[in-house]
Amino acid sequence: MENTDKIDGHIGLLDRSEKILSNSKALDNKKTNAQVYVENYLNALSNINNLEESELDSVTNVLELIKRLDAEGISGELPDFIEGRLSPHDSNSESDLEKASLEISIRKQIENYYLPKHLVEAIVEKGSIPEESEQCVVGIGFIDIADYSFLSKFLTPMENQIVLNGLYASFSWVLQQHGGYLNKIEGDSLMFHYGGNIDPKIRDLDPEEAEKYIAQELFYTCIHMQRVAFLFNDANDSFLYGSDNEEIQKQVDEAFKIIGTMRTSELAKTINAFFQIRIRIGANIGEVTIGNFGPEGGKQWDIIGVPVINAKRMESTAPIGGFRISETLYKILDGTGLTEAYYHRFKREAEAMFGSFSTITRDELFKFGKVTLKDKKGAEFNTYSIQVNPALPEAMMNQVELLVNRDEIGAQRIVQLLQYYRGNKFVINAIEATLISKEIILRKASIFSYIFPLKYKTLIDEYDGDIQKIEESLSKTYRVFDLFEMMGHLQDIIKEDMETDKTSEILFADYETYIKELEDLTRKENDHKETRVYQRNYFYSFIYPMVFKSINASILEYQHKAGELSEI
Repeated sequence: MENTDKIDGHIGLLDRSEKILSNSKALDNKKTNAQVYVENYLNALSNINNLEESELDSVTNVLELIKRLDAEGISGELPDFIEGRLSPHDSNSESDLEKASLEISIRKQIENYYLPKHLVEAIVEKGSIPEESEQCVVGIGFIDIADYSFLSKFLTPMENQIVLNGLYASFSWVLQQHGGYLNKIEGDSLMFHYGGNIDPKIRDLDPEEAEKYIAQELFYTCIHMQRVAFLFNDANDSFLYGSDNEEIQKQVDEAFKIIGTMRTSELAKTINAFFQIRIRIGANIGEVTIGNFGPEGGKQWDIIGVPVINAKRMESTAPIGGFRISETLYKILDGTGLTEAYYHRFKREAEAMFGSFSTITRDELFKFGKVTLKDKKGAEFNTYSIQVNPALPEAMMNQVELLVNRDEIGAQRIVQLLQYYRGNKFVINAIEATLISKEIILRKASIFSYIFPLKYKTLIDEYDGDIQKIEESLSKTYRVFDLFEMMGHLQDIIKEDMETDKTSEILFADYETYIKELEDLTRKENDHKETRVYQRNYFYSFIYPMVFKSINASILEYQHKAGELSEI
């Protein structure tokens, strides 16, 4: 009778409690996806429906389920969106329960799907969301896929998405191995970083130890990502050895199905010649502001500061297949002995392959160079470009071997590769060797005449106008890389700062004298600037393009002869 009174007093509690129990069991089965939500949802359900006062078996089962969840250590506050959806007086309570349960699950899925897991785990470990931004040393890296607009032409929009997802899943796996944070993905570019107030790996380190740790992990990550890109390009998933992340494996497998099909199709030779995924990476380290940026409802955990901008500049000027780092980062790495250790490791790998890089020097592996900032009135800062793949020259030889018979577009692609790698002696020498093996005649006399017209006229006089002898002499003296290097020196000369203001060097004595000296200096500087503008325009509009057009014409000449022979 007592139970009947309670049922009457709670609007058919028996019927509803059975439904609540059924719904609770369903939620219990989903608790791995929504643990905190499930316990608090059931607690709220119990309180609102006064289940604690009932002795029904179904109610007892619900309460025991709540106790078990509580014993498992699940805790937290009830999300606001649940309030108002569990009223015991709503005739559609079963529908509301189902909707609330579904919403709990969906919201948790959204969190898992879109929020960076590394960020969530780091904040949970910290114990709260950092409300205040802070300044700290962070290592930043940027990745860009070289010429992806060209590569994307070989794929449908959906295939592009699948391949990119697989590539970024691979990079994400690398970051997981090193404890890095995937900051953002924008199209065919990616940003990642190390350090900050939520990075558990540096929480107990002093500033100097933290800086060394960040620098080393950033360096190894750049190497690891480049090597993963090489393997990914060949649909080789050996880099995932030991991974238990099913989602990453699935995305990589889907991408490899597309790449593998392309590599083995009837057009495999053409595809292999043109479709080669290669990336460039830039990295820097420095003090940035890290924290929450953006409006309410659209906040992002991010970093801002000059070191971030400079890291992006590193990437935009990085060698394809390698990476560029700032001098600051290099000095930290060099101080730990890492640069020396990496050099010996790289050289051993190249020697084991009997590759071109087996003779590389330390200065060639870590190649010093200045990056000019056009948006900063020609300001320069020191950098180091670093090689990663010990077999890169041989890989380029293989690609050129495939491209050389691919008509005009193949010739253009070879020229683009020469432009990309014109500062890399080993790659350029390898490409030249491939072209020579095909008996392609590179007109070095012609190239020399574009770069040094006056010196070429002297050679004309010296050899009595015999172009053939000039060609033989220059071919013995210079390799293509040597000519590129001389062209680079010429480019450096004409890129000298045109914004230099020497008026500050004039001392004021009296008005008339001061103005007269300013007039004379300004006229002289304007004349000088006009000369430099002409030289710069002439270099970029004539010298540079004609050097590569000459090489392009040599390849076309070979293709034309090969076509004539095939018709006989």
